[in-house]
Amino acid sequence: MALWLYKLGRFSARRAWLVITAWAVIVGLVGGAAALFMGPMSNNFQIPGTETQQMADKLQADLPEASGGTGAVVFTSTNGEPFTAAQETAITEAMKTVTEVPTVKGVIDPFLTTASQKDGAAQLAGGAAQLAQEQAKLDAQKAQTAALPADSPEAQAIAAQLEAGQATLTAKKAELDSGQRTSDAAAAVRFVSENNKAAIGQIQFTESMNGVTPANRQLVQDKLNTLESSGVTVSYSKEIVEDVSSLFGISEIVGIAVAAAVLLIMLGTLVAAGLPLLMAVVGVGIGVGGTMALTSVIEMSSISPMLALMLGLAVGIDYSLFIVNRHRQQLMAGMAMRESIAKATGTSGNAVTFAGLTVVIALAALAVTGLPFLAVLGLAAAATVAVSVIIALTLTPALLSLIGTKIISRKAWAKNAAATQIHNAALEGLSDAEKSAADDAADIARSAKGWGGLVTKHPVISLVTAVIALVVIAIPATGLRLALPDGGSEPVDSSAFQAYSITGENFGTGMNGPIIVVGSLPAGLDQAAATELNLDVADKLREVHNVTAAVPVMVSKDLRTAVYQVIPTEGPASESTVQVIHDLRSEGASIASELDVTIGLTGQTAANVDVSEKLGAALPPYLAIVVGLSLILLILVFRSILVPLLATAGFLLSLVAAFGGVVAVYQWGWLGGIFDVANPAAVLSFLPIILIGVLFGLAMDYQVFIASGMREAYAHGQSAKQAVRTGFKHAAPVVTAAAIIMISVFSGFIFSHLTMVRPLGFALAFGVLVDAFVVRMTIVPAAMHLLGKSAWWIPKWLDKILPDVDVEGAKLASLEIPDDAGELEQEPATAR
Repeated sequence: MALWLYKLGRFSARRAWLVITAWAVIVGLVGGAAALFMGPMSNNFQIPGTETQQMADKLQADLPEASGGTGAVVFTSTNGEPFTAAQETAITEAMKTVTEVPTVKGVIDPFLTTASQKDGAAQLAGGAAQLAQEQAKLDAQKAQTAALPADSPEAQAIAAQLEAGQATLTAKKAELDSGQRTSDAAAAVRFVSENNKAAIGQIQFTESMNGVTPANRQLVQDKLNTLESSGVTVSYSKEIVEDVSSLFGISEIVGIAVAAAVLLIMLGTLVAAGLPLLMAVVGVGIGVGGTMALTSVIEMSSISPMLALMLGLAVGIDYSLFIVNRHRQQLMAGMAMRESIAKATGTSGNAVTFAGLTVVIALAALAVTGLPFLAVLGLAAAATVAVSVIIALTLTPALLSLIGTKIISRKAWAKNAAATQIHNAALEGLSDAEKSAADDAADIARSAKGWGGLVTKHPVISLVTAVIALVVIAIPATGLRLALPDGGSEPVDSSAFQAYSITGENFGTGMNGPIIVVGSLPAGLDQAAATELNLDVADKLREVHNVTAAVPVMVSKDLRTAVYQVIPTEGPASESTVQVIHDLRSEGASIASELDVTIGLTGQTAANVDVSEKLGAALPPYLAIVVGLSLILLILVFRSILVPLLATAGFLLSLVAAFGGVVAVYQWGWLGGIFDVANPAAVLSFLPIILIGVLFGLAMDYQVFIASGMREAYAHGQSAKQAVRTGFKHAAPVVTAAAIIMISVFSGFIFSHLTMVRPLGFALAFGVLVDAFVVRMTIVPAAMHLLGKSAWWIPKWLDKILPDVDVEGAKLASLEIPDDAGELEQEPATAR
């Protein structure tokens, strides 16, 4: 592999403009495809085959007027006082104009609905009074008739009339009772608060909320924002204001700026610092652009390009940096320009290839979870990482050949020349063997200093302390609870959070997450029987613990499909609402046996619970697949059993520590003021499975770069214990810089405008921090120093059948330099 990559790097350096042109064409084609074919993204996390999806499909087929997305609008008076009559009229008029927006099916006006409810209640009260009067008259007539002889024709005629009258009154009473039951059920769902200071309107769309374009969402807001002139404040639910069309925000740019600063400090020149950034941008442009181009034919969640963007930036910078850093070291050691580029690609590029392959495996394996949106997400990110690897191995060498010696600053050249002169003077008069021995002795002396030397001098203390620290950090992870985000997780100053909060304060938090129940009614019912049956079903639903209201909403024309709205006591992401979902489904068996009605749940609240549980069930097999495949790859790379096992054990420690940090901040609210977590709630339900895939891949990145240096030193004759120090000394600076860069990029997403991305950005940043500096730079060198030579043990039979991938580039050490190796540039020693 190292030899093949050496040839690839050499070809790229010799045919630089050909390689650059090819990538420029690819960027242009992908950009054009994205511009022409980009479709809307969504946050639809439905899973085919679940009850919620089956019920949604049933509604679409049997009761299409009840399907489609719904968003809420919350109105309050700007001065905090009860609405005036003029404000109520203005709200009603504004709600009418919303129906003019394309894809809006209809609206529920809070004041018209409340007035209708009051009128209905008054009519029912009047009807009840009238019915009581008629019953009293009938009873009086019955009393008068009782005085007549029972067998007289007159008495019999009057009795027949009275019986007919009683039957009519009984029918009216039944109709009145049904109306009263319906009114009582509906009264539990309020649209105007008791103090008349808040009102909730609803907007129903002809398509799912994921299909509503940002333009139409904005048009709805434009229609209602005119109420500001009437002294009315309008807040919109998350469904209406959520715009997933934008990827970049200010915080993401800040993260990249920090990464650029780290590169500049490390590499010393704008040219050198800009090269890894440029490679990352090209990789992201192709990966994310290709992803966006597919949004018109593949339903894609907004987090798919966001994850591809995060990873593409992080690994794109890191992978290019590893090659650039190796090339710089070789140049300053006196190697010819083109030969240095080729060998840097063959050595560091080898590590980049296998590191990238572990990330690709971990992400692509998301496709085996059986969750479509997660499969798309994983494949999009995996493709972007793969593109970043190819760019690092081809475009980076091509640009390095054009940049030449400018990749190193004049100050660094001068410092290197002085150091070389002093070194040569010190070794003057020694034989080549003595010089090599002196160099090795100096290298060994340097490796005993610094963090690597400290850890390996006290390996037991370092190992135990680091493990205990990670275990303590992981303690909050025992309380991990999963859910999809709601309006309560939005920024405090956002419209969605205001709508969520006002609704909770005035109507109960359960109004933020109604549960939709779909009932299949028996055949042969008339309208009255269907109404009574639906009310009976609503009564049974209302008996479920933590259900505030259950209302029959609609029934199909054939009286076979009914819709009920259930309002839980707490918000959609609360633990009690999750239990309500389970209890309603359990109650379904009782309803079926007693009322002959089969029910199923749908709607966003129920869907969120289903998605969270499906994701939880997919975690163990996914973890087994990722770890299993990567273990095989690492055994192939390091030709060792214990090193891959140590790498995996370290990853598990990093993982639980990252979970602990996420739970502490986003679920418990620790440091909420710093991370803008105003309403701590359950953790994003698909965060664990994404974190496993991404963090495992990145952890193996650092393992490959750290351990390959140790393997290289061991393969070149150093003792196992000394090889740990030497390998660490050579790899630690660049891994440190790479980790800081990756943490900076991920941290930029902690304050993303898409709140769903925030905990993921934190989890990845914190996970990389822990894994790079605690696991890879403390636990791994300490453990490998203790293991000594046994760290590289492998059964002889396995060693024979494993192909030699030469990750340490041993074959390149004895490679003869071609005649044209230095034709591109002068020797670096003369380039000042």
